[in-house]
Amino acid sequence: MPSSMTLISRRALIQSVPLWITARRLRAINTRDPAPHFVAKTMDGEKYTNDSIKGKVVLIEFWATWCPYCKKDERAIESAIQDFGKDGLIVLAVDMGEPRRKVKKYLEASPRSCKIVLAEDTNLAAICEAKTYPLYILIDRDGNVAGTQHGSGGEDVLRRLLAKAGLES
Repeated sequence: MPSSMTLISRRALIQSVPLWITARRLRAINTRDPAPHFVAKTMDGEKYTNDSIKGKVVLIEFWATWCPYCKKDERAIESAIQDFGKDGLIVLAVDMGEPRRKVKKYLEASPRSCKIVLAEDTNLAAICEAKTYPLYILIDRDGNVAGTQHGSGGEDVLRRLLAKAGLES
């Protein structure tokens, strides 16, 4: 019969495997490689693809209405849109798996100026394997992945991420 310490070690190893796989995939996407091919349709009916974003800087945010860290970052995202929208910044905020009605209700109470995309209306969630929120993927003007940010970091961290694509105040 295995000791309780062995069982605890096995459980810890098994629980860490998904985190290791996610971190490994994020490392693979955190390069100057071309962004994966995607299609995203906003709640307002706008369509975005790799071709349509050429020449723009795109920040993809994976979020959920129930996520307190996502809520905390909303002000920083709005500030970035205000400062860099004229320079070609587009923010695609991909809500992860919530009903359209719930997201609409949330946005009525907490309006956002970014482009809201539901996970069901894009292949981005599957490509980026977003499982914890917020998760940010930054695409530069050439269509390459410029950087990623896993988790909330506030305005300073968000601006450092944007600087990787040439957006600096």
